[in-house]
Amino acid sequence: MKKIISSGVAVAALLVAAPAFAADLQQPYPTKAPVIAPAPVFSWTGFYIGANAGYGWGSGEGQADVLGLNPDGFIGGGQIGYNIQLDNNIVLGVEADIQGSSLKDTAFGVEQKMDYFGTVRARVGYAFDHIMPYVTGGWAWGHNEVTNDLTGSSANGTLSGWTVGGGVEYAFTNNWTVKAEYLYMDLGEDYYDSIGADSGLTASVVRAGINYKF
Repeated sequence: MKKIISSGVAVAALLVAAPAFAADLQQPYPTKAPVIAPAPVFSWTGFYIGANAGYGWGSGEGQADVLGLNPDGFIGGGQIGYNIQLDNNIVLGVEADIQGSSLKDTAFGVEQKMDYFGTVRARVGYAFDHIMPYVTGGWAWGHNEVTNDLTGSSANGTLSGWTVGGGVEYAFTNNWTVKAEYLYMDLGEDYYDSIGADSGLTASVVRAGINYKF
């Protein structure tokens, strides 16, 4: 009789323990947490195209300087360029731009006006991730017109010189960047029949721009 009772108790214990044991078998084995790939590091390498707008002011050279002509006005245009970022975060690039301009001034019946200009420049910057300060310099040119209201004559020509400056650019997405820039331009001098003398222009430009990087 005792054996029967003992056997019954053992069977009951097994019946109680079986569901818990089955539940343990169903528990998943410990696994490693999934590896999360790090966010890609931004690179300035690539072609870009964009637009800009700003303000310019300058000083006449040659006869324009004698007359006290100091053209100023608004500018706006577009730019295209290419950057390559090196392993040490130095960024090398080249950029060309063309600008419409309202820079002009009048004195003693003579008007000097630059209605468009452009530059082709090298750029050297340093990438702090999405922020890049840079220096720039190269060739500059501008279409200059000198009008003599006293004689009713006008002459125009393309001045050619150099430019140097700097700025800072910020990438707010992987494709879109904004920049602020300063340029100093010395466009040299040329002879104008309208005043019978050489005339030229030096100018400073400040502008803000936006670029799309491919």
